Amino acid sequence: MAALTFKVTRRNPELIPPAKPTPHEFKPLSDIDDQEGLRFQIPVIQFYRNIPSIQADPVKVIRAAISEALVFYYPFAGRLREVADRKLVVECTGEGVMFIEADADVALQQFGDDLQPPFPCLDELLYDVPGSCGVVNCPLLLIQVTRLRCGGFIFALRLNHTMSDAAGLVQFMSAVGEIARGAKSPLTPPVWERHLLNARAPPRVTCTHREYDDVPDTKGTIIPLDDMVHRSFFFGAAEISALRGRLSPHLRRCSTFELLTACLWRCRTIAISPDPNEEVRMLCIVNSRSRFNPPLPKGYYGNAFAFPVAVAAAGELSTNPFEYALELIRKTKSDVTEEYMRSLADMMVIRGRPHFTVVRSYLVSDVTHAGFGDVDFGWGKAAYGGPAKGGVGAIPGVASFYIPFKNKNGENGIVVPVCLPADAMEVFVKELEMMVSREDDDNSVPAGRIPVFITSAL
Repeated sequence: MAALTFKVTRRNPELIPPAKPTPHEFKPLSDIDDQEGLRFQIPVIQFYRNIPSIQADPVKVIRAAISEALVFYYPFAGRLREVADRKLVVECTGEGVMFIEADADVALQQFGDDLQPPFPCLDELLYDVPGSCGVVNCPLLLIQVTRLRCGGFIFALRLNHTMSDAAGLVQFMSAVGEIARGAKSPLTPPVWERHLLNARAPPRVTCTHREYDDVPDTKGTIIPLDDMVHRSFFFGAAEISALRGRLSPHLRRCSTFELLTACLWRCRTIAISPDPNEEVRMLCIVNSRSRFNPPLPKGYYGNAFAFPVAVAAAGELSTNPFEYALELIRKTKSDVTEEYMRSLADMMVIRGRPHFTVVRSYLVSDVTHAGFGDVDFGWGKAAYGGPAKGGVGAIPGVASFYIPFKNKNGENGIVVPVCLPADAMEVFVKELEMMVSREDDDNSVPAGRIPVFITSAL
């Protein structure tokens, strides 16, 4: 089937400032926010269906709501500055966020029944305005609203990740939606309080943070990047049940995240075939908000997660039973405590805010509970809401998202975009099918049941 192509006509980018005057002040980010691994832009995309009874123009409604929401979230209207020791500080200038009005000669139905990354013409639906994508001295948000021929629209956003994590971004987007639907203020007032995740005085590293190990890139970070393909895999109740069926009874109560992460790590390691003695790593993004005592305040919209890492020799991970990977993942997740986060902030200050290790690493982020799809600008919930593409930063193949998804048969599950070299992807698909297809298991899934929805060269 030919790839979908269409034309997008954009107006000139504009800056949307807060609707009212806001304080001009300097607000430091936390010592979790400004680590090197978060100094990049993260794209999000939301698709909305036409509601024939609504005659309003989504561009005008959303533009006005953004301006009102920025009165409460005024740091987003400012610009980041880098000061001594690589510390990032928001200068609340009130300049505004970048906004693009656009129209596309395509209907939502033409994107197909299964909306999921990678999306066609993404660069047209979220235009990279020249000079806008830097970390410092640039707009912190870029938003493009594109009307579709059918009356629906696409809301696409690019966030400077140092400002917020998924939970914080959804909180802001929800505030825009609430105001678009008539609210005078956000239902959840924003809380800055970034000092809550700052290093102690004096800083002291009390936990092990192997995700920031300095690992020499002896055999290549991942693979040649000139033959990468992107496929998305659906995991419904049958796939999850089949994976649980591979476990001993005492391990079957593990979470879906742990189950999927162990499965993907093992299959991917076999697919890329590193030296059996080389260490491979699985970084798990863990939201720490509830792990503080007391928990971080409701409304806190900064980055509040860690990248704890499971480490294993490639040969052991590939040849041991599935349970081996699972137990490593469960232990890794449990490591994240309040003390772990304090130690992490301290380590950032001591070591100059390093990047997490990408050598022989794979990273997963679960956004199934983030609430992207629930954001409502007045046209109901999104037909799709969440990451615009797989991957983190400029490094393809290193990361995957777990995205909530309902397939065309109405079955709820999780879709996972994966990016690998073409030959490794073939092995990955075979390994994954074997993991969920067992003749001796009543819960088995027939081979080929895992839909490989989209295949495209990157």
